[in-house]
Amino acid sequence: MTEHYRMFAAYNAWANGLLYTAAEGLSDGELHADKGAFFGSLFATLTHLVVADRLWMHRFTGEGPVHRTLDEKPFADFGALSIARQAEDERIIRWADTLTPEQLSQTFTYTPVTNPTPITHKLAPAVAHFFNHQTHHRGQCHSTLTALGKPSLSLDLIYFLRSDGKEWL
Repeated sequence: MTEHYRMFAAYNAWANGLLYTAAEGLSDGELHADKGAFFGSLFATLTHLVVADRLWMHRFTGEGPVHRTLDEKPFADFGALSIARQAEDERIIRWADTLTPEQLSQTFTYTPVTNPTPITHKLAPAVAHFFNHQTHHRGQCHSTLTALGKPSLSLDLIYFLRSDGKEWL
C-alpha cells in the first residue's frame, strides 16, 4: 500500500496542477460564483481542499496549520490559495514517501472538527479517505468549471499514469 499512496500523492499534485492552471484565467466573479457544489463556488471548494488536507496532515504528522472549520477562508485571493496548494502538495508527497507498512497497520487517534469526540482506527483507511476526499472535491471543481462554460479536464488517474505518472505503471 505504501507505493499506492505514493502514487496517489503524485497524482494529487498533478491533478491539482491541471485544475489550478484551468482556474488561473477566471475572473473573481467566476471564481466566487456559486455553481451548486457542496461549498458553492470554485474558490470555496479549492479552499476547502487545502483546509481539509492541512487538517489531515496535522493529524498524520502533528505539524502544520490547524483550521477550526471545514469552510474556513484563510486565503485572500487565488494567488495565495495557489501558493498554499503547491506547498501542501509538496508536503503530502514528502510525507507519503515516508510511509511504512508498519505505520499503516497501526492505530492513531484524532478529533474531527465537526464532532469533538476522539476517534481511533488504523492509519491505512484514513490515508485512503484522505486521497479519496481530494478526488471527490476535484470532481466538484471540474463540474464547476464546466458550469462556467470552460473546457472539460481529463483528471482521471489513468491519464496521469499514461503521462507524467509512467513510473507507477
